[in-house]
Amino acid sequence: MQSKIEGYIAEIKAFVPTSADELEQFRIKFLGRKGIIGDLFEEFKTVSPEEKRLLGKVLNECKQAAEAKFNDFKESFTQESDIASAIDLTLPGMPVAVGSRHPLSLVRKEIVEIFSRIGFTVAEGPEIEDDWHNFSALNFPEEHPARDMQDTFFIEKNSGSEKGDVALRTHTSSVQVRMMEAGKPPFRSIMPGRVFRNEAISARAHCIFHQVEGLYIDENVSFADLKQTLYYFVQELFGKGTEVRFRPSFFPFTEPSAEMDISCKICGGEGCNVCKYSGWVEILGCGMVDPNVLENCNIDPEKYTGFAFGMGIERITMLKYQIKDLRLFFENDLRFLKQFKSEII
Repeated sequence: MQSKIEGYIAEIKAFVPTSADELEQFRIKFLGRKGIIGDLFEEFKTVSPEEKRLLGKVLNECKQAAEAKFNDFKESFTQESDIASAIDLTLPGMPVAVGSRHPLSLVRKEIVEIFSRIGFTVAEGPEIEDDWHNFSALNFPEEHPARDMQDTFFIEKNSGSEKGDVALRTHTSSVQVRMMEAGKPPFRSIMPGRVFRNEAISARAHCIFHQVEGLYIDENVSFADLKQTLYYFVQELFGKGTEVRFRPSFFPFTEPSAEMDISCKICGGEGCNVCKYSGWVEILGCGMVDPNVLENCNIDPEKYTGFAFGMGIERITMLKYQIKDLRLFFENDLRFLKQFKSEII
């Protein structure tokens, strides 16, 4: 009997089921009510007391081996069954949610690409500026309204001291000053960035917005160069045939100065709240760099001339995508942002 039991133990240890059905047949054969181990225990009752001491240990070992084998494979087959029942492998994969770039980021990138084609590089600077770089070097007089609290977010007011006031920059023109102070002409760069002004928030204005300014300084630069550069920019961004007009204006840091309008892309020139029902939208200010600004930055105005321009990215984006309310850019409404999903970079 002992050799028979040892044979069964060897068979149990060698058994490796390939399916749940095979495992069930193994259970019935060895552990069922009429299985081999049950029969062995019935036979065990008839042996002599001397043999029981030896056979009892071997018989228990056989039973334990059969139970362990069954339990181990039962767990693995159960897990496979659960997975198979939970997942239909014939179904298509779950779609991956694809994000999108913010419309302001898209337009900023497009503006940078357009100017890079004609040799403009990108320059950046700090958002917290001192009085010199934000105002004084750019020819702002001391009584200019931009220096008042109702127009500018000041961090420190140090009037009368050498340090001067410290404020959140009101334009990226401060980057132009830093670039001219740090190098020598020629300069041909654009300065994209975030700026801050103490304005009431409405469909057309915000206290935080984004600008792209440009600067070109070299020998014999004229207003004609400025106009042709901006004509090229408008045609590339808004398409061929976009109407353009220049109006005389005033900026402390340029002379002569102008504002450039384009035909309103939202209403097609018929009039809307964005163009104030005029059919035209002002998109940027521009002009020839004032000689005083060149002198403040240690550049000889007798040798060098240049032009500068600046535009709000929000205004450009509103025209490009026909958006009527500037506040949508800051609300993070997914219903609005998902409209730009195809514009992925």
